[in-house]
Amino acid sequence: MSILIKSARILDTGSPYHNQKLNIFISDAGVIKSLGKDEPEATKVIKGKNLMVSLGWFDMRANFNDPGNEHKEDLSTGLKAASSGGFTGVALLPNTNPCVESKNEVSYVMSDNSRRVTQLYPIGAVTKGCKGEDFTEILDMHNAGAVAFTDGENPIWNTDILLKTLQYLQKFNGLLINRPEDKYLTAFGTMNEGVTSTYLGLKGMPGLAEEIMIQRDIELLRYAGGRLHFSNVSTEPAIRQIVKAKKEGLQVTCDVAVYNLLFEDEALSDYDTNYKVNPPLRSRRDIKALEKAIASNEIDVIVSSHTPQDEESKKLEFDHADFGMLGLQTFFPIILKKVNGNDLTSLVEKFTVNPRKILKFPVPSINQGERADLTIFDPDMEWTYNENTNYSKSVNSPLLGQTLKGCVIGVINNGRSFFNSF
Repeated sequence: MSILIKSARILDTGSPYHNQKLNIFISDAGVIKSLGKDEPEATKVIKGKNLMVSLGWFDMRANFNDPGNEHKEDLSTGLKAASSGGFTGVALLPNTNPCVESKNEVSYVMSDNSRRVTQLYPIGAVTKGCKGEDFTEILDMHNAGAVAFTDGENPIWNTDILLKTLQYLQKFNGLLINRPEDKYLTAFGTMNEGVTSTYLGLKGMPGLAEEIMIQRDIELLRYAGGRLHFSNVSTEPAIRQIVKAKKEGLQVTCDVAVYNLLFEDEALSDYDTNYKVNPPLRSRRDIKALEKAIASNEIDVIVSSHTPQDEESKKLEFDHADFGMLGLQTFFPIILKKVNGNDLTSLVEKFTVNPRKILKFPVPSINQGERADLTIFDPDMEWTYNENTNYSKSVNSPLLGQTLKGCVIGVINNGRSFFNSF
């Protein structure tokens, strides 16, 4: 169907129409036909008090649990949550059952992309079963469409494997993603090590575990060359190391989970397992450092780190509950809480332009004649996140049941569209 978006402010620094308030007409073929003051006749008209349009949002880190754990999430429900949250592209972690460790799993994830408004991009496992012991068929997965390589939720603990992966990926300029955590330093830990963990009597996970791993990986990158992306950085010293490596000219980038920008470790005072995540919620000081690093563009990307968990995995004693929090549909309301002095345009680039550049994808533009890859949103509109508006199979979010400010109206991509009804 043809779509007319009326009087929307365009947020796209790569567009000649950046920061202008215009009508955008999209043909039934999914092409931007006009931008201006005209109001062509359209099948669907979208209007609002403070409409904004950006490039389609791209999430570099999510887990849809499919195949193997579809009772927590499957591709269908994950896609609906992603579209509702404003994402037209999602890079999926390989931590499924079986893991995404061959071209067959890569093809399974991508098989229906031609019919999807939100495109799925599989990240291939570096090691079999993501166990860090034996290499997968990396080249086969790359040729099948894997966009990067990682052991996902499991850090690559084997130094030799990380080194050889950096070397091997240089054959096709591939990207290695690692979540920095020394598992021996966080063993049996459940939350950030600090005053709150001591007060609650819970085993802490020190920031040192993240910082030591980053130091190790940077040294290996300096030795081997290649491209390395740190996922879910969460501490001030970790950021300092990455900034230093960037200044040296090393090809290193990083992202932060959106919930690490909002919640601090004191949120765990009531032992609410919905706040149990990994990396853990850190101190207020770390949050301030993350905010500063985002404002200065030292952090490249903000991710949802969407990790669905069923009730059986969360309604347990705190020590035994699984890590993870939903993140796709609450992504934008959390972002808005962190705007403060930051420019919204600069923030939006961290989940539109920057992920695509890091993954070596073409960066679209909001311009006449271009195919529409758009997210439409209203930062002033409120909506209630509840059992009717939550499209995930899981409910592990501390924001469930709350009225949130900042609403995604819909997404347009691949000649298709999705619009929220709330």
